[in-house]
Amino acid sequence: MTLIDLILNLVALALWVSWRSLKAGLQPAGVSLAGTLRRAEPNRTRGWHLLLALAALLLLRALVYWQIGSAVNWTPKLELGVIAISFRSDFLARTLLFSILSFVLTLVVFYLWLLLLSLVNGRGAEAEPLQKFVRLHLGGIARWPWLLRLLLPFIIAGALWLALTPMLTQWRIIPAARSAVQRLEQAGLLGLGAYLTARYLIVALLALYLLNSYIYLGNYSIWNFIGVTGRNLLLPLRWLPLRLGKMDLGPLVAIALVSLGAELAERGLTNLYARLAL
Repeated sequence: MTLIDLILNLVALALWVSWRSLKAGLQPAGVSLAGTLRRAEPNRTRGWHLLLALAALLLLRALVYWQIGSAVNWTPKLELGVIAISFRSDFLARTLLFSILSFVLTLVVFYLWLLLLSLVNGRGAEAEPLQKFVRLHLGGIARWPWLLRLLLPFIIAGALWLALTPMLTQWRIIPAARSAVQRLEQAGLLGLGAYLTARYLIVALLALYLLNSYIYLGNYSIWNFIGVTGRNLLLPLRWLPLRLGKMDLGPLVAIALVSLGAELAERGLTNLYARLAL
């Protein structure tokens, strides 16, 4: 069921991206992560159809979770890095809330990854079609100062937690906070935990960069983008002697450092959150 939920979240994300792309006047065929971008007249009617399809998907899967969740002994959970929130599948309202929040979490991670790409590549890679995809979907945020974009994941994650906790507390999904200060501390930890989602994108990009460094996979825009992004990600390690002949150990070292650092940071934040709950 968890895998099914992930797949449905990706389908919902594809509907959202297609709707946003149509609003930006982009052809649907050219807005995929591996496609190119071309201008076209936006079809607003079709865009509304995409939003309706998205809403229907979230509602229908909530009904399915409600019907079969208990039968298959499945408890829906939102993994928020430092904590996991469980929802009872025998209440329709709970499964509907989970369906919506699960998609919102996927959407937030997607935009945080776009922010990371905008920070890593800056304005030097704007000629790349995929970097144009990043810039167009971020909109005006892509032109914000880098420090503000860097702080944005912390602000968004913390603000969402503060906005949702009254409902989650009222429905007894999470325990009530002892004070407003404790809730703010929890929001701060979740805000810091939001940065940990970047590890999956960074590791994937570096692995593809390493693969493309030793195997020629064609002169496609996606590989050019991965090459530019990989080199930018490895800039902090350029001063280290990580070459053995023709072999560059930089990507492997970076993958190890990111994975280990994220794991240690997640454990530390989880322990801090647990102490706050005591």
